[in-house]
Amino acid sequence: MLDINLIRKEPDAVRAMLTARGGSANSLDAILTLDVQRREILTQSEVLRATRNTVSKEIGRMSDPAEREARKMEMRSVGDQITALEADLGGIETQLADLTAALPNMLDPRTPIGPDEDHNVILRVEKGSAPEVTFAPKMHDELGVALDMIDFERGVKLSGSRFYVLNGWGARLQRGLIAWMLDLRQEQGYAERYLPFMVKQQTLFAAGQLPKFRDNLYHDAEEDFWLVPTAEVPLTNLHGDEILDVADLPRLYCAYTPCFRREKMSAGKDVRGIKRGHQFDKVEMYAFTRPEDSDATLEKMRADAEETLRKLGLTYRIKQLCSGDLGFGSRITYDLEVWSPGCSEWLEVSSVSNVGDFQARRAGIRFRREKGAKVEFVHTLNGSGLGLPRTVIAVMENYQQADGSIVVPEVLRKYVGTDVISKK
Repeated sequence: MLDINLIRKEPDAVRAMLTARGGSANSLDAILTLDVQRREILTQSEVLRATRNTVSKEIGRMSDPAEREARKMEMRSVGDQITALEADLGGIETQLADLTAALPNMLDPRTPIGPDEDHNVILRVEKGSAPEVTFAPKMHDELGVALDMIDFERGVKLSGSRFYVLNGWGARLQRGLIAWMLDLRQEQGYAERYLPFMVKQQTLFAAGQLPKFRDNLYHDAEEDFWLVPTAEVPLTNLHGDEILDVADLPRLYCAYTPCFRREKMSAGKDVRGIKRGHQFDKVEMYAFTRPEDSDATLEKMRADAEETLRKLGLTYRIKQLCSGDLGFGSRITYDLEVWSPGCSEWLEVSSVSNVGDFQARRAGIRFRREKGAKVEFVHTLNGSGLGLPRTVIAVMENYQQADGSIVVPEVLRKYVGTDVISKK
């Protein structure tokens, strides 16, 4: 959430941000109007309350009953005015809160300006150590079915379109990747957490998922339970409404969760196989930092995600997102994409973002630099480390052999339990 003082003092900067993101500035104009009305009502209320307090003291000293009763009648009228103003104030504050909550985050000066994903900037490409596929590569869905790793028919039977079952080595490969990534994250300094997969509405609001992404979330209609779209949501709220000790910053966390998202997906190449679905797994990285440390933490998180891809031997590229493709809460984002020769495309497996104090304001996460000092909002950062199943796809397609088998990357072998996945 943006600081209302920033909106008041720098409306042109906020307007420029909205334009750069491809949005409308109409809501900003409404916010500024409501903010003026709110402050005017508060001033009127303060004046009336001061008058009532002064007159109340005078009434206590009056000896004439008629005069005292007349002044009491006047103060009842003042009280009615205050009540009416409070009712108006409540309505205005509700509108103001709703409109402000819908404003996206400000942009980092390094974020390139552009209307859509075609204007994202590729920073560099890193060649992986996996052996080059010198034959006509197969796509992961063909490999998965042939090796009895993926069962699409039973997934559809159980849950419908865009669901699947991982069999045997398919399940072992996915589980092995998750366990290995969690171990690697801890080596990199992240403390592991096992989190609830269902959260309260306020938890989603604090993380910036509500109200913006309501239509993409799964919700229990009878209780205040929402399935997490990403571990970022509960990780953000681990320290909600807390004042952290500056000596404990930065705090780095990692967590595995399944992720649930209602996505409108059409048939075609983009959704073939297990690329996109309503349920998928992810290992998340998350950080709480002092404001002056968040840029360095962003670079650490990007480097940590890159190390994951290097150890897997995958060719990858780093892309910086432009303003029109940037996430709602992000100030700056780097996407990491792996090359998959079967799909013949780059697949996003990680997004690493600096959110600044945007989530901390919504969640009330603060720190104090020293005893007696004024509290400040922390900065929060998040990154996939990495997302599945696209990492599974990349491993399968990059390590496939001419005979249809798949070599397991060396770092995963003790987790998966085999060197090569082949037909029985």
